[in-house]
Amino acid sequence: MKELMRLDKYLTEMGQGTRSQIKEMARKGRITVNSVTEKKSDRKISPSSDVVAVDGRIVAYAEYEYYMLHKPEGVVSATEDRRHRTVLDLITGRMRDDLFPVGRLDIDTEGLLLITNDGDLAHRLLSPKKHVDKVYYAKIEGMLPEDAKERMAAGLTLSDGTETLPADLEIVRRGGAAGSCSRSALRFMKENFIR
Repeated sequence: MKELMRLDKYLTEMGQGTRSQIKEMARKGRITVNSVTEKKSDRKISPSSDVVAVDGRIVAYAEYEYYMLHKPEGVVSATEDRRHRTVLDLITGRMRDDLFPVGRLDIDTEGLLLITNDGDLAHRLLSPKKHVDKVYYAKIEGMLPEDAKERMAAGLTLSDGTETLPADLEIVRRGGAAGSCSRSALRFMKENFIR
């Protein structure tokens, strides 16, 4: 954790307002550090040992935040978008402005996404060298080919010539009026690959 940081930075990172708003709160005596009113928002504090409160409510410091989010269809896996709702728009009461989705799901795909501000964790989860599987369930119209499991296990060559890594495929339901359903654990992802 950071050793010393400015009080206004601490409170801004914890979603208590902008730096100018924090300065005004301090001027009005609404902020305390270790139970003593603090009127200087640029004061250096220790996030690990000082107790900061706004209007009598303690504001604990967390360097990183983590959210598990179910992304519905119609929402984009982005931090901002002018045309569509983003996964960050779905986090109610969100305070931080440094959160981002770890990976992405297409707009017409739903599923679990991790949202964080921990760049090291995101890198470890997304780096192909770390071999972290991404698990997908797919509804497929019609029948899956009989050799689908073997083909996925051997790796596929896509229409553009890209070769995928071998992947596990479990057939959850085969054919019928409702179509097929499969579960895949993939290490390779290409935009729109699941479609």
